[in-house]
Amino acid sequence: MDLWKLNSNFVDSILGDLKKNGISLSSQELALIIDHFRGEVLANFVKLLIDQIETILDIDPALSVREILQKVAKNIVEFMGAEAATLRIFDTAQGKLVIFGSYPDSERERKEAISMEDTIAGEVIKTHRSYVVPDIAKEERYGEGKKGRMVEKGVHSMLAIPISLLRFSLKDGDTEGILQIYFKEKDRIFTNLEIQIAETLARRISYVIARKRILDLQELSSVKDRIIEQVFLKLGRREGIKMKEIFNLVIPELADIMRIQRCALFAVNENRQHAVLEAGFPEEQHGIGQVFAVSEPYIDVVVNQKGPFGDFEHEKIYPNFIHIHHPQESRLLTPDLKLFLQDRQIHSTLYVPLKINEEVKYFLVFDAQSYYRRFTDEKIEIFIFLGKELMKAQRIEKMDDILHDFKNPAIAVAGFARRAQKYIEEDFQGKKEKIEKAMEIILQEATRLQELALSLYEDGKETVVDLVDILRRRMIINSEAINELQRANIQLFDENCEEPLPICCSPLMLARIFDNLLNNASKAIPEEGGQLRVRSYRLNSWAIAEIANTGEIPPEDQERYLQGEGKGRGLHITGRLVKRMGGQIELESPKGMTVFRVLFPVLKDS
Repeated sequence: MDLWKLNSNFVDSILGDLKKNGISLSSQELALIIDHFRGEVLANFVKLLIDQIETILDIDPALSVREILQKVAKNIVEFMGAEAATLRIFDTAQGKLVIFGSYPDSERERKEAISMEDTIAGEVIKTHRSYVVPDIAKEERYGEGKKGRMVEKGVHSMLAIPISLLRFSLKDGDTEGILQIYFKEKDRIFTNLEIQIAETLARRISYVIARKRILDLQELSSVKDRIIEQVFLKLGRREGIKMKEIFNLVIPELADIMRIQRCALFAVNENRQHAVLEAGFPEEQHGIGQVFAVSEPYIDVVVNQKGPFGDFEHEKIYPNFIHIHHPQESRLLTPDLKLFLQDRQIHSTLYVPLKINEEVKYFLVFDAQSYYRRFTDEKIEIFIFLGKELMKAQRIEKMDDILHDFKNPAIAVAGFARRAQKYIEEDFQGKKEKIEKAMEIILQEATRLQELALSLYEDGKETVVDLVDILRRRMIINSEAINELQRANIQLFDENCEEPLPICCSPLMLARIFDNLLNNASKAIPEEGGQLRVRSYRLNSWAIAEIANTGEIPPEDQERYLQGEGKGRGLHITGRLVKRMGGQIELESPKGMTVFRVLFPVLKDS
C-alpha cells in the first residue's frame, strides 16, 4: 500500500492554496515536489526526530529525577527552537503540581508547587489534552504578575503537553504531569505537526523515568539486603548485639543515598513525655542516654503528629517523615540546636517516625551537610526499613542486657535459699533471725528479677533513693556471688564514709550499675586473691560511689574500657545506664588497683 497516495480533493486543495499565493503548479509538478519532499526533506526530518527520541531515551538513569528532567527540557528546547521548557509532576499527597525540572534552570524564580485550580496546568492534567497559548498576555488562566515576568523575559507564547507516567506497581497510581514549552513569538500559530512532535517527545519521558524507577528499586533492594546482612552478621556473633556496633556497620551502607554526617535513634518513653537517645553514629558525637522533652517543637511534631501536614517554607511535614531543609530558619528547631547544626555545617535534617500499633515509639534522625530539597519515596522507604531493623536490634540488645543482669540476683536467690535450708535443717529456732534475713533477701531479689523482666517494656519510674543504701545492699548480694564462686581469698571492705546520699533515679537502673561493676571487679581480682573495696562520698554537687579491686588496667586500655569495649557486656551496659541517669563514669588504676567511680547529681537542698 502506498502510504503517500494523495486523493484528488487534497491535491486540488493544495494547488488552490498555492495559486492564492501566486504560485501556479500542475498536478505533475506537485507530485514531483511531494516525491522530493518525501525522499529528502521528510526522511531527514524523521531521522532528526528519531535521533532526538534516542537522545532522550539515552539519558543516564543514575541521575536524579530533577537532573533527568532538566536534560529532557534542554533537549526539547533545542530541538523545537524554543526559549524555555518546564516539567511538572502532580503530587497526589499535596494535590499540587511540583516543579521537578526546567531549562534554563530557573527553580529559584518559581514557586515550589502550584495549584491545580483554574490554571493551564490543571486544565491539561484534567483533560489529558494539549493546550495552546498563542499570546500569554491575553490568556485568562495566566496570573497578571506571571504574565509580566514572562513578557520581561521576551516570552510570548506557550505550548502545554500532558505527561502520563504509567503506574509501576499495583499499589501505585498513574502519575500525571505537564510539559510546558515557551516561545518568543507573539500570536504564534502552532501547527498540528509541532503539537504531535511535542506529544511524542513527552511520551518518551515516561520511559526514562521508568528506567530510573527500576534502578531506584534495585538500589532499594540492594541496600535492604546489605542492612539485613550486617544486622544478622552481628546477631550471629556470640557476644550478643550492641547498637553501637550495629550503627557502625549499617550507617555507612547509606553513604551513597545521603551524605550523612550523623544519625541517631531515639526511643519514646511510656509516658510519652520524654525521648531517650538510644544510639548514634558517630557515637562520640552523641550523648547516648540523654533525655529530651517531647514538648520540644521538633520532637513534638515527630512523636504526636498533630499536623498540619504539607510543604512549608523551611520544612516538609508528613506522617512518614519530617524534612527540615533550612535548619537555621525552621520554626521547629530551638536556638541551641540551630547553633549546634550550624557549627557542624548541617544543611538538611530528616526525621523518620517509627510506629508500633500506629503509635510513634521510636524515631530516626539523619543530619547531612548537603542541601536536600526533597527525598524520593524509595529513599524514605529505605530509611523506614532501616529504622524497623534498628528497632528489632535495640529490643534484642535490651534483652541481652537483661539476661546478662539476671545473673547476680539469680545467684543470690539460689545461694540464700540453700543457706536458709541449711539453717532450717540444723537449728530452726536458734537461727530464726538468720533464716528471716535470708528469706528477706530472697524475696527482694526475686522481686528484682521480676522488675528486670518487666524492664524490657519500660525502664521503671524514677524516685528518690539513697545511693549508700543501694550500694551496701548490692555489696551483700555480690558477696554471695563470690561465695558461690568459692573465692574465699577475696577480702571485702565497705568504706562508706558518708551517708545518706539522696539521688533521683530508677532504683533498678542503679542496682544494675552496681551489680555490673561489682561483678566485673570480683572477676578481675587475680587467682591468688586480693581486695574488693567500696566507698561512697559527696563531692560538691555529686554523689559518688567507688568500686576498687586488686589488679591493674594498662593506661592505653582505660579509655577503651570506659567506652564499654572490654570483655563481656557489663561495662557496655553500665556506661549506657550511667549516661541515661545523667551521671558520669571515671576510671583510674593506681598502685596495683583498679578504681571505677560513678558520679550522679545529688538532690538539691540535701
